[in-house]
Amino acid sequence: MRTEPEAAAPTAVHDLRHHGDAEVRDDGAALVDLAVNVRADTPPAWLRERIAASLTGLAAYPDGRAARAAVAARHGLPVERVLLTAGAAEAFVLLARAVPVRRPVVVHPQFTEPEAALRDAGHTVERVLLRAQDGFRLDPAMVPEDADLVVIGNPTNPTSVLHPAAAIARLARPGRLLVVDEAFLDAVPDEREALAGRTDVPGLVVLRSLTKTWGLAGLRIGYVLAAPETVTALERAQPLWPVSTPALAAAEACVGARALAEAAGAAHRIAADRSHLLAGLEKFAAHGLSVVRPAEAPFVLLRLEHASVVRHRLRDLGFAVRRGDTFPGLDERWLRLAVRDRRTTDAFLGALERALDAG
Repeated sequence: MRTEPEAAAPTAVHDLRHHGDAEVRDDGAALVDLAVNVRADTPPAWLRERIAASLTGLAAYPDGRAARAAVAARHGLPVERVLLTAGAAEAFVLLARAVPVRRPVVVHPQFTEPEAALRDAGHTVERVLLRAQDGFRLDPAMVPEDADLVVIGNPTNPTSVLHPAAAIARLARPGRLLVVDEAFLDAVPDEREALAGRTDVPGLVVLRSLTKTWGLAGLRIGYVLAAPETVTALERAQPLWPVSTPALAAAEACVGARALAEAAGAAHRIAADRSHLLAGLEKFAAHGLSVVRPAEAPFVLLRLEHASVVRHRLRDLGFAVRRGDTFPGLDERWLRLAVRDRRTTDAFLGALERALDAG
């Protein structure tokens, strides 16, 4: 039996524009950053050099043809199915403004920018709230049949759940855009459950980000993979030259053979580091701490009574973690932690023990 989606709650209930970087601004700049999901050891030297080399061409207007072709080749698609954007966040704004929709639905908990962009564009947004007791797993039957725009993340931020590609594809319908945010999919070993590159799913729109794995959040580069008519509609809504020359150089570099091999290796290291973090968190079960499993992304979501108090204690001990209460479907009992190297994780686990023992 289908479960009706929750009516969209007032935006005041959840701060949809709060993101992890707010935890490390100003007085948080000196903290160890577990709040932002950008890989900590990036960008690598070779990528910095490629970006720096592009600076000699700044007098010319950006030409995205080579980068667009490189992205298309990486996914085995024609260039007409690729649109380069100033990060995946721009793509959400373009979708909200350029695509006429009647009943948009966002599957939560997930990255809040899609809903914020839709609301800003004047849309009434419905939420489908996945349940903690179900492990935040997708049940396609929860999505209304007449929704003509559905947004879901995979793996989902902040739950770290990797939904089966087949389950997501079941959401496809004639006359519906199915938007899948795969910003963290390249951090999953072998990119399991990816839909990027698929052309057999009607209405599929896949968003990818190059800022997470490559440490380019300040450069803003991502892309959309969709049917040519959707790409054309989104492109018309973009300003002229929306992606800078350095960002285009980064895009071309990050989808090359060297980068793909390096990203694949990083995905396996992240998986090992995540296992180490999860094992360390297990010893706090007596404090009522639990983790959403299986975790598949470069971050984990944990539940803890008095999590807000613990988060502030961790700040005093030098660590920034992401509050969970700004995500629809979560409340003040949830925290998100980025996966870091073992040395950083061990230091954090020691701080967490002190924060929990403090009362």
